[in-house]
Amino acid sequence: MHAEASDAAPSSYGDGPARTTLRRETLLVLALSLGASALSSLISFTGSLTEPGGLADQAAELNTSRAPDRPWLDLAWQLFGIATALVPVALVAHLLTREGAGGLRAVGFDRRRPGFDATRGLGVAAAIGGTGLLLYLGARAAGFSLTIVPENLPDVWWKIPVLILSAVQNSVLEEVIVVGYLLRRLDQTGWTAMGALAASAVLRGTYHLYQGIGGFLGNMAMGVIFVLLYRRWGRVGPLVAAHAFIDIVAFVGYALLAGKVSWLPTA
Repeated sequence: MHAEASDAAPSSYGDGPARTTLRRETLLVLALSLGASALSSLISFTGSLTEPGGLADQAAELNTSRAPDRPWLDLAWQLFGIATALVPVALVAHLLTREGAGGLRAVGFDRRRPGFDATRGLGVAAAIGGTGLLLYLGARAAGFSLTIVPENLPDVWWKIPVLILSAVQNSVLEEVIVVGYLLRRLDQTGWTAMGALAASAVLRGTYHLYQGIGGFLGNMAMGVIFVLLYRRWGRVGPLVAAHAFIDIVAFVGYALLAGKVSWLPTA
């Protein structure tokens, strides 16, 4: 492990009220963020399974328009959604600061090593991104995945910037909450390393279940890799960068290529 990984090590908590408080805190943070998303995805997936036709005949739309005929109002809604989605990250930063852990620095989300975060993130994105696309295409062809529509925004001047902001928001929210924060709290409350890895990976897969079985399995595998890398590096910074690169390519690439290439499924 890198020398700076010690920042991500948990504080010492004994049995009793301290651990009980941390467990309750963790459940509340998840209920306000990705835990709620996981339940929503499970309900959505159940609906997709009971819908007439196969999963491949259905679509899961991301980054959709809120006011297609009113671009300025639509922009306001997009920015509002991105900003409010990051509130749980601000809450986690507050909780870690109160703990005396130095805020998000405790999980390696800071500006101390931008070059390390960017280069490692780019390498991870290159390794995972292409594989993920192939898995999605294969899962869809096999009927295990819905058609993913990464964006359905009107062709306006703010479309690409909003897609980039959305990708960054997704990456910050997921990696800070489901890797950095969750692993820290599970370590502090006595979970084994394998148990924490499984919990983080299954949670990641579950809140992507709206995409179908393929989305669940692919994202769970990604979750395992990201937990192992976090344990090695002690930083979520590279994982945030990797996730952001992957989503930017997916969102912007779809916006530029949908309907123009035969291999990219569209709704």
